[in-house]
Parts: sequence; structure tokens; C-alpha cells
Amino acid sequence: MEVEIWSDIACPWCYVGKRRFESAMARFDDREAVRVTWRSFELDPGAPVEREGDGAAHLAEKYATTREQAVDMQESMTTTAAGDGLDFRFDLARSGNTFDAHRVLHLAAARGVQDAVKERFMRAYLTEGELMGDHATLLRLAQEAGLSADELRDLLAGDRYAEEVRQDERTAASIGISAVPFFVVDRKFGASGAQPPDALLALLRKGSDARPAALDVTATGAACGPDGC
Repeated sequence: MEVEIWSDIACPWCYVGKRRFESAMARFDDREAVRVTWRSFELDPGAPVEREGDGAAHLAEKYATTREQAVDMQESMTTTAAGDGLDFRFDLARSGNTFDAHRVLHLAAARGVQDAVKERFMRAYLTEGELMGDHATLLRLAQEAGLSADELRDLLAGDRYAEEVRQDERTAASIGISAVPFFVVDRKFGASGAQPPDALLALLRKGSDARPAALDVTATGAACGPDGC
């Protein structure tokens, strides 16, 4: 069984969804037969390497609300994440472009360490305040997760895997994915958002059912899109 998960490392609901999917996988009898691939989705493809200014203020602008209300939204998200064992630090987060991080994740997939690199990148952005558009940061973090420094330097100096990132995003658009996380099992069944573990377990169990005529989205939930989370 192949499970593809479209997400962005700068997406808080994607990190929550990752934890909940891991909980579902731990209870899935055929988990050894599951291959998980993380697919690319940029929430803000036009972002600079680092966006200047206060994160809460940017969030308030996006939602046409006050900074105080934006801080309340962040605090609510932090509480939700804590329930899944995650420590979000929006006060440290440095927003910016994630395209090169997605290219590194494609290299990680080719080297068999994609989940480890994905985890390291998400923790770095959402908990540690790392700047994920910075090449030196990507090099250091990806090395920690098992990738070769020389191969990373070569990738970051050129455009390797750029087309693969764009192809993931074209595929997402073609099957109707506009917000993440989005889970797809064997291109048959899908679930949108950070579903509870029980819902994701049901999706995995449904994966062996007859193939529908088109992607069957069995559940929807909290997610992040280009217009916000």
C-alpha cells in the first residue's frame, strides 16, 4: 500500500497530522506493507527567503483581524499541538520560502531517509525558530537527519529536484488538493486535514477496497491553505 501525504513544513496542522498518522500506523495491522511518501505543497510559493516583521501581525493581516486575535489563534494551535506531544513556538518562528526544503526532501526520499528529514525540518521550523529558506540551515539539519553534506551542497547549488517539487504540486491541483495535510491511499481514497488517529486508521483499512472511479475523499478536517490555516 502506498500512502502519499501532501504537506508543507511551515504548516502547523501538517505536523499535528504527522503525529496523528503515526498513531494510526502504530495500530494498523499491515503497517509493514505501507510505503509513505511525503509530497510537496507550498503554502506561500512567492515568499522571500525570510519574511520580515512580526508573525502574529502577518497572520492578522491575512485573516483581516487584530493582532490580539491572531495571538489567540496561535495560542489555540499551540494547545492543540501539545495534545499531540508537540511544542509549537510561534514566538520563535521565522516565516519564509520552503521550495529548497522540498527539494531536499525529494533527495531524502531517494536516499531512504525522507521521514527523518521531514521530522527534523518540521521541528526546526515550528519549535526551534530555524529559517528554512537558508541553505546553511538546510545543510546542517538534513545532515543531522542522515544526508550527505557533499550531495546536499551540490543540490542546493543548482536546481536538482525542482521539477519534482513542481510535479507534486501539479498533481495536487489535478486531484483537487487545495489545503494540507492531505492523505491519499493508493490514489484511491483521500482524507483532508489533520484527522484524528481513528479516522486515519479507517482510511488505511479502506485502502484495500475496490478502486473508485475517482479519488474518494472520505473525511475532511483542519488544514492549511494558501489563504491561511
